[in-house]
Amino acid sequence: MPARRPTSRPSATRAARVVRAAADAGAADAPHGSRPEQVYLRLRDLIVQGLLAPGSRVVETEVATRLGVSRTPVREALQRLQQEGFVVGAPGAQQARLTVAPLTRADVHELLNIVGELEGLGARWAAGLPIPERRTLTKELKSLNAEFHRTGKTPPIDHGRLYEADERLHRAIVEAGSGPRLVTLHDSVKPQAERYIRMYISMLTSDIRASVAEHDAIIDAIDDGKADEAQRAVQVNWRHAADRIGKVIDVAGERGSW
Repeated sequence: MPARRPTSRPSATRAARVVRAAADAGAADAPHGSRPEQVYLRLRDLIVQGLLAPGSRVVETEVATRLGVSRTPVREALQRLQQEGFVVGAPGAQQARLTVAPLTRADVHELLNIVGELEGLGARWAAGLPIPERRTLTKELKSLNAEFHRTGKTPPIDHGRLYEADERLHRAIVEAGSGPRLVTLHDSVKPQAERYIRMYISMLTSDIRASVAEHDAIIDAIDDGKADEAQRAVQVNWRHAADRIGKVIDVAGERGSW
């Protein structure tokens, strides 16, 4: 594994500038007295999109000031973000010392395999749909996979569009075959995987053909009504994604953990 170059930890001031910019861009969406859910979603989006970088300080009072809300909803939002693994605190530290969770090889392995299990269940149940519904679904999935392939091969590659194409394909599988409980679990976990994919996707495009082929295997199994194969194909796709991102992390280094 190549040696990582020392990098300074992102400062609280830099994080505050990002939160301030987000607040200025959408102040109307966060009036005084906003519910914790709104603060939570705003902060989660900033973390997922990499605008609050791994290792950045997140200070409760600063967030409250910039978003124009009291500290109470911010405190509740940060507690939820910490429970879900988006922010972390050093042992014994106060909440004001919370930082955006680092991106690590061990974490991506655990997280993407969890996503694979959840989406694998969705694919299994999608394969059990009545034939007309399966045909409609697989037609949509083939179109989405073709879009994913085109986006990954058309220079200059738009990595945001590439992620969105992949996300729409996986989401279609989950929504087609899942009940509300699985969808809720997926909604709580998938954004954590999105952090990794968005951060490292520019270094993953050399594997686009492998991803397309894995998607094809999922689609074929659903189309044929082979539940076991559909579930395994999704699990394999995410296991390989974890391996691919893990290799990228070995080269680029873990972010926010130094």
